[in-house]
Amino acid sequence: MTIVAAGTPPSATLRAALGDIDIYLFDQLLKGAFDSARTVLDAGCGAGRNLVPFLRGGFEVFGIDQDPFIVGRVRLLAAELAPRLPEENFQAAPVDALPYEDERMDAVISSAVLHFARDEQHFDAMLHEMWRVLRPDGLFFARLATSIGLELRLPSSSPGRYRLPDGSERFLMNEAGLLARTESLGATLAEPIKTTNVQNLRAMTTWCLRKRS
Repeated sequence: MTIVAAGTPPSATLRAALGDIDIYLFDQLLKGAFDSARTVLDAGCGAGRNLVPFLRGGFEVFGIDQDPFIVGRVRLLAAELAPRLPEENFQAAPVDALPYEDERMDAVISSAVLHFARDEQHFDAMLHEMWRVLRPDGLFFARLATSIGLELRLPSSSPGRYRLPDGSERFLMNEAGLLARTESLGATLAEPIKTTNVQNLRAMTTWCLRKRS
């Protein structure tokens, strides 16, 4: 349990307990999507913003990122919150070449990673690696930029790299592409695809899948 002083603002209380977790990942935690998971991989973990509740909750947590310096920061975070975990659980590695055996993980998190794909082939390579290490009935949680709802503001709605109205450049998958990949993976949607349109500047989609047994 996280103890905070009386009068502490609610935002500080929540941050102490949960870190800066993606609100849509927090939503899945509240809904019990991770209740049956014990091994959780954050593929593209950054500094570990989404790992705090899992580290505090006694999960066997793994994280990979391509930046060795960032991985060092995650190891420090894990050493503080879950000192029982070996530092080797957090490694510098690309998402399209994960250092884990098949079906090792109960859940895989991919938050703001897939839209950094170089092209559609790279997108699929990352997706299939994350799927490979997920066990049957495991949960795949992805949050990614898409073209959903921005079709009239882009030169094409086909999957590819685009400069968004907010000035960033991202690889954007469309809804048809997400649904096609759901089918090709033999997956089921854990819940309907949801997209947040940020004033027509960018669109962020939550894509949650279950791997069929």
